[in-house]
Amino acid sequence: MNNKTLLQTNFKKLKLTKKGKVRDIYDLGDTFLMVSSDRLSAFDVIMDQGIPGKGRVLTQISAFWFKFMEDEIENHLITTNVDEYPAICDEYKEDLVGRSMVVKKAELIPLECIVRGYISGSGWKDYVKNGTICGIKLPDDLVESDKLPEPIFTPSTKAEIGNHDENISEEKARNLIGKEAFDFIKQKTISIYKKASEFALSKGIIIADTKMEFGYFDGKIILIDELLTPDSSRFWPVNSYKPGGAQKSFDKQYVRDYLLSINFNKKPPAPKLPDDVIRNTSIKYKEALYNLTGMELD
Repeated sequence: MNNKTLLQTNFKKLKLTKKGKVRDIYDLGDTFLMVSSDRLSAFDVIMDQGIPGKGRVLTQISAFWFKFMEDEIENHLITTNVDEYPAICDEYKEDLVGRSMVVKKAELIPLECIVRGYISGSGWKDYVKNGTICGIKLPDDLVESDKLPEPIFTPSTKAEIGNHDENISEEKARNLIGKEAFDFIKQKTISIYKKASEFALSKGIIIADTKMEFGYFDGKIILIDELLTPDSSRFWPVNSYKPGGAQKSFDKQYVRDYLLSINFNKKPPAPKLPDDVIRNTSIKYKEALYNLTGMELD
């Protein structure tokens, strides 16, 4: 296993088709190769330093949840076994092992599918200001980090790197992707969240909220990208949960809190992260992997 921190991929024999905030996607012809780097994005700004083990954690957790949710909906994962990759990938195995997957070539549906079971982050800010999240009226007496009466679906647009996603109403989302697709995605997002939340609670983790992405493949809507990772979700330990303020977490909220403490303006260039913030963030990601799946990074 290669334990080096990987910030950039440079697979010259492969065709790079997209470079995201964290993942690099290569076109293999009939499939895509998706590689999770150790880059970290906070407030839509990519930090200059990586988080050791982060890309491998994201890949292992996503693979776990894709398998877990197979009876809910088809997903894009084909394999994470580098020995099953096309031969053109062979010389890059050292960098690919543990942090990559070969996936189906799905057509992205341009919607961030966010489901919230607890009120936190931008949702809390919207609630304080308006008593609503994405136009959804909520009870008047909620406090920060409260559990919502029922999970709510709060979609947003997908922004390019450097821009911020924008929360939108259900009506706008329906107009964007079509009523039939929207209704299907909303139902699946909430159903997946409920099933995952129940399992995670049994492992001592609250999934406060998460975001998912979907795409079309062979005329069907399937799950794509990553699923229920510390990058796409807020994971809180059950044993320290206390509504009324921010919570301890197993995700990159730790980095966000540091950046807020130094009054980061949420614009590039990214500030230098202290060694202890990098180390502790790495530990939190690995704890999330172990607590949810029982797997440890070697």
